[in-house]
Amino acid sequence: METVVSIALGIGLSAAVGFRVFIPLLIISIASMTGYLNLSSGFEWIGTFPALIAFGTATVIEVLAYFIPWVDNLLDTVSSPLAVTAGIQASASVITDVPPLLKWTAAIILGGGIAGLVQGATVLTRAKSTALTAGTGNFLVSASELFGSVVTSILALLVPVLCVFLILTGIYVVFKTSRRILFGRGRA
Repeated sequence: METVVSIALGIGLSAAVGFRVFIPLLIISIASMTGYLNLSSGFEWIGTFPALIAFGTATVIEVLAYFIPWVDNLLDTVSSPLAVTAGIQASASVITDVPPLLKWTAAIILGGGIAGLVQGATVLTRAKSTALTAGTGNFLVSASELFGSVVTSILALLVPVLCVFLILTGIYVVFKTSRRILFGRGRA
């Protein structure tokens, strides 16, 4: 059961990385430093003061930059591959007591995959907002992503299996809504 919980935790944190790259890493660092979270072997550095300072600084810069119109679109270009990589690392850092092959397979496929999926959805949402509002409505997208990252990270730490259930439900709803938009109401 502990393996399932740690994989669920990794998936939840990776989804949060898809919203904002550095917020989940900051939360992992804080949780590790307070003794709430045990990190996987080789990832103990995340629970150190230098890492906390680096993640805190990066979080503040990332959050503020996403509230600047057009800079947010530029950041999406840079953060998309970074989100996948950070999703893999976030997952691998919390999947404990499993063989390396299972840990890295889960981290790459599930962690990187869910981070990329969420990041892709946010990029498309921001692009649509930019097209419809010339960037003036993007602050709402940025605020939603900030909220999503914080809530998903905390939920993943507190109730990882429920977090994964909610993520899967969200993916299903987005998929069904997208099908309706793309193919009409009768086909969804």
